[in-house]
Amino acid sequence: MPFSQFGLHPELLRGVREMGFTRPTPIQTDAIPPAMQGRDVLACAMTGSGKTAAFLLPILNHLIGKKRGVTRALVLTPTRELAAQIQEHAKALTVHTPMSSAAVFGGVSMGPQEHAFRTGADLLIATPGRLLDHFRFPYAKLDHLEILVLDEADRMLDMGFLPDIRRVLKHVPTKRQTLFYSATMPPPPEKYTPFMKFDRVSCRSSLPLCCPRTYRVTMRGLPSAG
Repeated sequence: MPFSQFGLHPELLRGVREMGFTRPTPIQTDAIPPAMQGRDVLACAMTGSGKTAAFLLPILNHLIGKKRGVTRALVLTPTRELAAQIQEHAKALTVHTPMSSAAVFGGVSMGPQEHAFRTGADLLIATPGRLLDHFRFPYAKLDHLEILVLDEADRMLDMGFLPDIRRVLKHVPTKRQTLFYSATMPPPPEKYTPFMKFDRVSCRSSLPLCCPRTYRVTMRGLPSAG
C-alpha cells in the first residue's frame, strides 16, 4: 500500500516523497493506522525498520490542524544523538507545514530550548535528564500535551532511566495517547511492570516477537504513571 492510503495530510505526503519514501515498511503499515486512531501502541521493531516515521507521521498528522503555540507531543529518547536524529526527521517531514519541533538534550545551552518551551514548539524531542532540568523552572509546562512517545524504551530502562521517566510523567497530563517503541521486549515483560500496567485485552500481530526480520505491534491501555 502507498503512504497515501493512511489518510495523511497532503503536505506531509510531500515531505514523505521528498525523503525518498515510496512504500511503508512493515512496522509502519501495522503501527500507523492504530496510532492515527488515537490508540495507545506498544511496538517492537529493530533499528532501521522505519520506526521513527511510524510514530512521527501519526503525531504530525494529528497536530497539523491544531492551533499553534502550545506543545502537544513529546518524544522521550535515551541519548542526545537519537534526539537530534528524530528532530531532523521531523523537520524533513514538516518542511511544507507551519509545524515546529525542538530537541532538548544536555551538553548545549538551555537558552534555545527555553525558547522552544516559551513559544510552544508543537513537538519536543527530549532526553529525560535535560527535560527534568527544565522542569525546575516555571516556563517549562506541558499542560496541553496530547501524545507521549517513549522511543528506545527498552534501552532507556536498561540505562536506569526509570526514576527519571516516573518524574517526567508527573509533569504531563494523565489523559493522553502513549506510543511505546522498543527494539527488544522479551515476554513476559516483568521489568516493565513497575512502569506500566499492561491491559491483557489486546490486539496483536501474528508475527513473533522481535528478531532481526520480525516485528510486533500491540495496542494496549497504557497508564499515565506507575
